[in-house]
Amino acid sequence: MNTRLRYYIDLVAVLTEKELKIRYKSSILGYLWSIAHPLALALVFYIAFKIVMKVEMDDYVLFLICGLFPWQWFANSVNASPILFLGNTSIIKKIRFPRHFLPLALVLQDMVHFLMSIPVIIFFLFLYRHTPYISWVYGVPLLLLFHFFTVYGISLAISSLNLFFRDLERMTYIGTMLLFYFTPVIYHEAMIPQRYHALIYLNPMAPLIMGWRNLFLYGSLNWGNIFICLTYAFFIGLAGYLIYSKLSWRFAEVL
Repeated sequence: MNTRLRYYIDLVAVLTEKELKIRYKSSILGYLWSIAHPLALALVFYIAFKIVMKVEMDDYVLFLICGLFPWQWFANSVNASPILFLGNTSIIKKIRFPRHFLPLALVLQDMVHFLMSIPVIIFFLFLYRHTPYISWVYGVPLLLLFHFFTVYGISLAISSLNLFFRDLERMTYIGTMLLFYFTPVIYHEAMIPQRYHALIYLNPMAPLIMGWRNLFLYGSLNWGNIFICLTYAFFIGLAGYLIYSKLSWRFAEVL
């Protein structure tokens, strides 16, 4: 293997390990906290929509969990990205390395947490008399790849832009919260009026969440939806890198 490539792989691995250690520093429950939040949200939404509002939907808890865990990966990475370069100023000033590896490590460690949550999803599948499907063998890596580049592109852009527009940090939290309700996580896309149905696909997270849920629940992949995910992953990943490349030479001015 090329020496430089081996160095980059080792560096990303070290940075990802650092992110994991920081996340669980002085934490007794560790991994359990990463699954507690979506499970708590599932409980809240189940009480609100199924018990109080009497929404007609079978296996609603399972439906929620299959959407909330992929969403958590997106939300955690994006919400942490504004302060990513600011929080690693000492490393950036002392060590010469590609700065875009920091968002890469952030997204990778959240991807690891998502992969570690899949056994929880499987547990709930069995609880509701479903089973994993053979299509997971190729479906999970495919959606994982699209999800990764979509989240990485957004995180890279936000972490770069926030160095120059500090209000972006607060705007990111608000934007993520609003996007959650515009994404079919707690409701089925079929519940959206038909005349507005096409608007779902203006949201890059909607086809991903729908893709994950259909894969987990039914073992199915809609290839039209997959193409949309691929398109978003490519253009968002490219846009994020171009924004970073345009601004990175000025990082020294603001760090």
